[in-house]
Amino acid sequence: MQQRDRLIEIVGATPWLMRALRAVRSVGPAGACIGAGAIRSTVWDSLHGYSESSPRADVDVACFEPGDISRQADAAYEQRLADVEPDLPWEVVNQAGVHVWYEKAFGKAVPPLCSLEEGVASWPETATAIAVWLDADDCVRVVAPLGLEDLFDCVVRRNPTRASADMFRARVEAKRYSERWPRVRIIWE
Repeated sequence: MQQRDRLIEIVGATPWLMRALRAVRSVGPAGACIGAGAIRSTVWDSLHGYSESSPRADVDVACFEPGDISRQADAAYEQRLADVEPDLPWEVVNQAGVHVWYEKAFGKAVPPLCSLEEGVASWPETATAIAVWLDADDCVRVVAPLGLEDLFDCVVRRNPTRASADMFRARVEAKRYSERWPRVRIIWE
């Protein structure tokens, strides 16, 4: 089975994630997706044969809405999602506005992004630079500009587009990947 098909199968068999995808689709904006740790953890839980989902720190929702790049708009979107699915820890980031706040948060200025795909391609690890969305026919669609190999090979590798070596090291230490998923390999280069 192709990795994309396997990802779609895993997502479709994960009830909390399908509820979350329906919530994202119902409150808009069109094209918004769930990605990063929510997808990585779901796939790695499946690959490790875990029957229970790993705890979620947040459910990362990405969209690309250049018309309103304020953090208040992200917060309003989070509230609409919480109204539909209050038990999920939503975190919305409009990729069109990342350049506005990124330097203050991470100490590095970044240029404006041109698309949702470009935003996903900039996420800190290759195995988390993946997002999914649900179309009007309930089909899961995949955004994976860096591919799916590291996700399915359980590899944690720094995406140099945005993540410095120090940031990557801190993330790996904080996330404790190998403790949660023993098959994970961390590539430090």
